[in-house]
This record gives sequence, structure tokens and C-alpha cells, in this order.
Amino acid sequence: MNFASDNWAGTHPAIAQHLLAAGSGFAVPYGNSELDRNIERRFCELFEREVAVFFVGTGTAANALALAAINRPGGVTFCHREAHMLEDECGAPEFFTHGARLAPVDGELGKIDPAKLAAEIGRFPPGFIHAGQPMAVSITQATEIGTLYRPDEIAAIAAVARRHRLPLHMDGARFANALAALQLTPAQMTWQLGVDIVSFGATKNGCWCAEALVFMDPDAAKDLPFIRKRAAQLFSKSRFIAAQFEAYLQNGLWLELAGHANAMAARLQQGIAASRRARLAWPAEANEVFAVLERSDAERLREAGAVFYPWNPPHANPGLLAENEVLLRLVASFATEAEEVDRFIELLQ
Repeated sequence: MNFASDNWAGTHPAIAQHLLAAGSGFAVPYGNSELDRNIERRFCELFEREVAVFFVGTGTAANALALAAINRPGGVTFCHREAHMLEDECGAPEFFTHGARLAPVDGELGKIDPAKLAAEIGRFPPGFIHAGQPMAVSITQATEIGTLYRPDEIAAIAAVARRHRLPLHMDGARFANALAALQLTPAQMTWQLGVDIVSFGATKNGCWCAEALVFMDPDAAKDLPFIRKRAAQLFSKSRFIAAQFEAYLQNGLWLELAGHANAMAARLQQGIAASRRARLAWPAEANEVFAVLERSDAERLREAGAVFYPWNPPHANPGLLAENEVLLRLVASFATEAEEVDRFIELLQ
């Protein structure tokens, strides 16, 4: 009963097999193999336009290098107060931009409020040298608390960013889960709504180690090859990342895996909602479920073999917990089985 994180899950057999096949023979290194080029073309097909694609090893690297590519002196990137890049990346975006800052923006259910975004950007008037310069806006899809930006919400944020001539970045560590839940195409969830850069995650959804940085305008990424090399993210045998993406994107496997994770989360959510010993903190919309339990019940579940993480209540929900309660994050993955979910609910009862 492992609901700690989709990072804990292993690799899907089809992806492991592709890795094994890529391990034989010789291939041109540093992203210049035929397989690398094929997968770059596959990303263009996926997004229905010419894009620039850069493989990296981690989601943190993708986010940090995305901002490094659009960096400016005194730069400020606006993101949600609980965004992963702000709370869980150990200052990597600031480090790789040599001092650019992340400015928190509030919003309900883990999503940036467009009006509050506009007000926050307004705190940095052009020409006021002491404040710095707005540099970008970043949203997380799915969000850190398992909710989803709907197309109109993305478009509203993009409109604010465009009004201030700021590129819009999407942290897509769980990109496939959001896509499967919303039943959109990659193009419909990104550039057609005004997204300029995507951190395209696959590691959480059945890959071994595969992340990509996707620029909708290749000209905006002209310095990225040098930035990636300097950041030690240019893999010599990058074909091993390409091989994972080849299997991942083949015959819709990536959406199948994400859809399964989402379905397991929905099953878990349904059981918690029907329980007398727990309540949902808010509705789950992708593959993460957040539940409120009494501390003693959480400990009892842990002793019975359930694995999960306690979670800090969002700033927007200060009164969420009573004194004897805890907030748990329960994450379903491509490897989660229905029996695990049912056993957890049975123990909870």
C-alpha cells in the first residue's frame, strides 16, 4: 500500500525493454543519434508545431533551466505560493539564474488567481531599479495539491502574462495526468492557450529518468544548448532518455498509464469520501488525494503497512485541521493496484 509518491514506482516493462535495446551497439553521443532526432520530431508531432526539445535528468533541472533561458538582470518569476519550484527545489531556479527571484502569488486550490497575479506584477513598475524586473510566470499542471487548471483558467493567466510581455512556463511534472483527466491534446493545453515553455515530465509516470524541456518558439531557446551543458545536464548517452520517450509515447502508453493512476486516485477518493474516519481536504482531480485524519488513525494505518506523506495545509486553508488531525497526501501511480486501494480503505474503516 504505497501511496507516498509516484516517484517511488518503478519503470513500466515496455520502457525497461526499450532501455535494454538501446544499450547494445554504438550511437552518436550528446543528443545527435538518430533516435534522439526521431524523438525530437515526435515532440513536434505531439505539440502540432515545430518545437525545440532538450532532454534533462530531473524536473528540477527542467524548471531551473527554463528560467535560466529567459533570465534577465534582477529577474522575477511569479508562481503560486505553494509551487514546487518555490517550496521543493532547494533554490535551484534562483541558483541557475544567478539570483533571479521567485515571487509567490496566492490563489485557491493551488492555482494562481489572475487578478492577484496582475496585482503582484504591478508591484514591480518598469524603471524602478530597486524592485527588479518581471521575467516570467509559471504555473504547475497538475498543481501541487492535485487540482487542475481548466483551459479558461490557463488562458486567463496567459492573458495577464502577455499583457506584461512575460513568457508563461508550465511545470508539467504530472503533465500526462492532467492531460488524461482533462481529455485535451498537448497543443490544446499549452500553446493554443498561451503557454510558451513546458517542463514535460515522464519520470513520475513509468519512466526511469526522462524529462524534457519544450520551447514552443525554438528561437527563444537559442542559448539553451550552452546553458544545459554548463549545468551538467547534457547527457553523453542521451539516447537512453530518448529510448524511454520512444516507448512512453508509443501507441498512447503515456496516457494509458496516467489514466490508470488517475482512476486509482478516484477509487481512493471515493473510499475516503464514504468513510466515517476521514474526510477529503478538497476534491482530487488527477492522481493525488489529500485527506484529513485523526493523528491516531494515520499512525494506525502506517503501522499496518500504508506508506504516505504528511502534508502542510495550504496557506489558503489555515483552519483546515483540528488540533488532533493531520493532512495526508496519497499518490496513485501507474503501478498502483486496485487491491492496494481497497485494502487501505478497509483498514481505514
